[in-house]
Amino acid sequence: MKFLDQAKIYCRSGDGGNGVVAFRRERFIEFGGPDGGDGGRGGNIEFEAVQNLNTLIDFRYTQHFRAAKGGNGAGANKTGAGARDVVIKVPVGTQIFDDDRETLLADLDVPGKRVVLLSGGDGGHGNTHFKSSTNRAPRRADKGWPGEERWVWLRLKLIADAGLVGLPNAGKSTFLSVVSAARPKVADYPFTTLHPQLGVVRLSDTQEFVLADIPGLIEGAHEGAGLGDRFLGHVERCAVLLHLVDGAAGDVVQAWRTIREELTSYGGGLTDKPEIIALNKSDAMTPREASARRSALARASGQPVLLLSGVSGQGVPEVLQALWREVAAARARRAGTAA
Repeated sequence: MKFLDQAKIYCRSGDGGNGVVAFRRERFIEFGGPDGGDGGRGGNIEFEAVQNLNTLIDFRYTQHFRAAKGGNGAGANKTGAGARDVVIKVPVGTQIFDDDRETLLADLDVPGKRVVLLSGGDGGHGNTHFKSSTNRAPRRADKGWPGEERWVWLRLKLIADAGLVGLPNAGKSTFLSVVSAARPKVADYPFTTLHPQLGVVRLSDTQEFVLADIPGLIEGAHEGAGLGDRFLGHVERCAVLLHLVDGAAGDVVQAWRTIREELTSYGGGLTDKPEIIALNKSDAMTPREASARRSALARASGQPVLLLSGVSGQGVPEVLQALWREVAAARARRAGTAA
C-alpha cells in the first residue's frame, strides 16, 4: 500500500427536509385542522480515528463526501426521516485543517475518537407548528435548513513514542530493522527511505514502544532541498528523538549541527524534545577514530554520546534502554496529567 500523509477533500452535510402543509381530512370530522409534519434532519459529516489504517491513500481516489438530505414531512403529523450520517474513517494521528492549511479543526490522536465536522441542516416546520388560537388553518411551512460545506486538508502525523532523525545513510533504517520486526528497504545510497516507517520495539513483556524512522534530512531541507522537511511532522508527537550520526562519514560535529539547524528551522517543538545522540557504524571505525569523534561530538553537543553499530549490534541494548527511560517518563507524566 502506498504511503500518503496529506490529502484535500470536499465535505458537505445534508440539507434538512422540508415541512409540509396538510390538513386532517376524515369523514364526519368537519374541522380537522392542520396536521403537516416537520422535515427530518440532514446527515452529519463525521470523522473517526481507527487503528487498522496507516495511510491516507484512500482519499486520493475518493475526494468528495456528501451526506443525504433529510426526508420531507407528511400529513398526519408525520416527521420526515433523519438522514444517515457519513462517517469518514481515518488513521489515528490524523489532523483536520481548514482550507488555509493553518487552522486546526480537529486532532484525532486517540483510537475511537470521533468528531462532527459538519452538522446536518435542521428540518423545516410543517404547518402544525404555526397553529394558534387566532390562526386555526395556517398555510405556512418552512423549507429545511441547508447543510454546511467546506474543503479541508487531512494531515497524518504518525503516533510513535520515539523518532529517528539523521542525515541520509546514517543507518536509521538498519537500526529499525535490527530492533523491531519492521523491514524497511536498506541500501548503500542516500534517500533509500522515501516514506516514514514504524516498528514496535519489545525489550520485555512490560517494556514496549513504537519507533518511527523518517527519510533523511540534508542541509536546506526546510527550503525544500532533498525530500524537504515535511516528514518531520511524523515525529512531532514523539517523546524522545534518537539522533543517529554516521561515525564513518568524517565530520560528525557538522553532521549533528546540520540536523539540529533543520529541526530549529522546522519548529513544532522538536528542539525541545529530549535528544539521545548515538554515533553509529562503530564497526567501520578504528577504536582511536571512534574515541576521538565521540569526544568531539560530546563537546559540541554538551551531552553524552552513545556508540553503536546497527550491523554488529554493539551498543544497541544501551541505546534502547536510554530510549525506554525517556518513553517511560513521558508516559508517567501523561498518566499523572490525566489523573
